[in-house]
Amino acid sequence: MTVAASGPARALPLAKILGDEGFRLFFPLGALYAALWPFQWVLVFGLDLPLARTTPPALWHAHEMIFGAFGAALIGFITTAVPEWTDTQRPQARFLFPMAALWGGGRLVGFFGADLLGWAGALCDIAWLALLTGYVVRVSVLKRTDSLLAFVLWIGALAACEVAARYGMLAADIELAQRMLHASGFVFLGLLGLALARITVAVTNLVLDPTEATSPFRPHPGRLNLAPGLVALAIAGDLAGLSPAAGGYLMIAAGAAFMDRVGEAFVGREALRTEIMVLAGSSLLAGAGLILVGLARLGAPLAEVTGLHMALMGGLGLGVLAVFSIAGLLHTGQPLSFTGATRLAALLLAAAVALRVLPDLGLLPQIPGPPYAVAAFLWAASFLLWLKTYWPALSDAATLAARRC
Repeated sequence: MTVAASGPARALPLAKILGDEGFRLFFPLGALYAALWPFQWVLVFGLDLPLARTTPPALWHAHEMIFGAFGAALIGFITTAVPEWTDTQRPQARFLFPMAALWGGGRLVGFFGADLLGWAGALCDIAWLALLTGYVVRVSVLKRTDSLLAFVLWIGALAACEVAARYGMLAADIELAQRMLHASGFVFLGLLGLALARITVAVTNLVLDPTEATSPFRPHPGRLNLAPGLVALAIAGDLAGLSPAAGGYLMIAAGAAFMDRVGEAFVGREALRTEIMVLAGSSLLAGAGLILVGLARLGAPLAEVTGLHMALMGGLGLGVLAVFSIAGLLHTGQPLSFTGATRLAALLLAAAVALRVLPDLGLLPQIPGPPYAVAAFLWAASFLLWLKTYWPALSDAATLAARRC
């Protein structure tokens, strides 16, 4: 009888814990899917996606990185950070679990490239994006603030890109689908720029003064929206049909804005702290990737997809891992100090990106065996290691009680 009763007794508290804050539910989901997603590479480049009939498997692969792994990270970040910024009530289970169900429904379709069910996956993804946008709008109206307007616009733009990309996939307009998926990735980079502008200041000040009695780090205000603004111009240029050269210069300008953000990491010896380095590394890879995209459009002997992988897998990937790690500590009542396992996870991710990009640039020989298999393994290992390290605190009732206090 004791053994039989222990199952339900454990399940109910866990459901309550995960449904209490967005990051507790969506960060583990995002990390798990980020670890599964690379193995779609084996299907894409080897066995092919068994249910994909009209949409090229590579498009499903890109879609699931953007709206699958990074989508879960976005939901967790917004539903956790917005209440903190606005001093409002946190979204809880009755909002978070339906969001998770919609997100999960899209993943069941997307991971296997199920073209026949593409309409169902589209409805799921468009629905959770609309709900997330509506949530931020609602908070903005209740608090009578325009401080969240940029997030409303960027998430709304992401939803519009998803609508257009899904239409292209359903209508077999592959060129449209590809263009809009690329635009979706750039929109996520704009969101990354917004998030880093807010996170970097708080993290740097906490590293410089753990007592939080002072705020020694104050970034130049012109940098706050420079990278997202230039990314927006680059996206607008692409959608307006500017020449490859004009679009290339806009991409280089956006990349330079991210590279400029790297300078904020030079705060003395504390710059070597991993908590600061991962944020600077995210900006560095995002910026370098956008610059490579621009150079490719200007005729440099490299493929544009190489820059996209560096910006999205590298910049966004490391940024997501940094947010997972920093928020995972601060929101469970732990000090801001990465463990060895967290540092190793960041190194594994960086190595995965290097093995994916450097051979394309002629800086590293191709590794024998299935294409990108080693990079896929390292990427998956990075997020699985994060999940193993942080799951005990995320699923523990004691850390939830400490958070409420």
